[in-house]
Amino acid sequence: MSTAFTERIEEYLVLRRGLGYRLDRQATYLRSFAGFLDNAGHDGPVPLALTVRWATDTRSQDPHNPARRLSAIDGFLRYLAPLDGASEIPPPGLLGSSYHRTPPHIYTDRELTSLLAAADRLSPRGGLRPACYVTLFSLLACTGLRISEALALTCGDVNLEGGIMTVRNGKGGRARLVPLHRSALEPLGVYLTHRDRVAGGSPDGAFFRTDSHERLTYAAVRGTFKRLRHQLGWTSDERARRPRIHDLRHRMIVQRVIAWYAEGADVDAKLPALATYVGHAEISALYWYFSVTPELMSVVSDRFGTFGVEFSGGAR
Repeated sequence: MSTAFTERIEEYLVLRRGLGYRLDRQATYLRSFAGFLDNAGHDGPVPLALTVRWATDTRSQDPHNPARRLSAIDGFLRYLAPLDGASEIPPPGLLGSSYHRTPPHIYTDRELTSLLAAADRLSPRGGLRPACYVTLFSLLACTGLRISEALALTCGDVNLEGGIMTVRNGKGGRARLVPLHRSALEPLGVYLTHRDRVAGGSPDGAFFRTDSHERLTYAAVRGTFKRLRHQLGWTSDERARRPRIHDLRHRMIVQRVIAWYAEGADVDAKLPALATYVGHAEISALYWYFSVTPELMSVVSDRFGTFGVEFSGGAR
């Protein structure tokens, strides 16, 4: 079996990662595409028909999956085309939309309280593990950190005296400083004291760890969260979707904007600061929340109604 395209894919991945791209998810698709071409014995420029055949040959029931597969290999085909002069680049939208964002679930105060109470009941009772999970979920809910950013924190990254955290490797490799509200400092300090008593206070040590594991992994957090969700009986019934860890981030963003509206603040002027705080590269990433989150749609509708009354009153 030829390995020509498998080798080219690896060369392409090295090149792109050298430019700072992670390509973790795309790499799976790219290697699948290369294997498809090599198994078929294909040699030379890649025709559009062959590319579409691979993209549509999927067992996924997601109607957006073929377009998503096609989108994942678009960069590689653009890389090949100038080299061989004939590989065909799929036109935009050939297989429809590649992505459909399901509206996030916005945790209620009651749901968040229930989640933290369930985490506090984890074993061993009174050990570091329950304290770790309570602190982790609380931090995600009040700062909007991504779970990957929280798990990457070291003790040295959390400056309680200065009231600030350092996120060193956020999305796209970007670093940022995250100020902490004063109400978060005492609970974080209590957890840190417990953590240091169990594992010592090295600034290089992972901030989130358990009694027996030096660092909390995403797989462990995801598994624990799924068990807690099951215990709490949380499903997608009467919700936008089944609650996820990432929805704690969504809650923070939505609650912050709702609070600004309630205060009568100039929300448009504050959104750039919020985008920076949560690690969005562009403010436009926040606008999605206004169109798909019922909580914000209600607020925006009320504000627009007030504007309409004021406008019509001033016109008379």
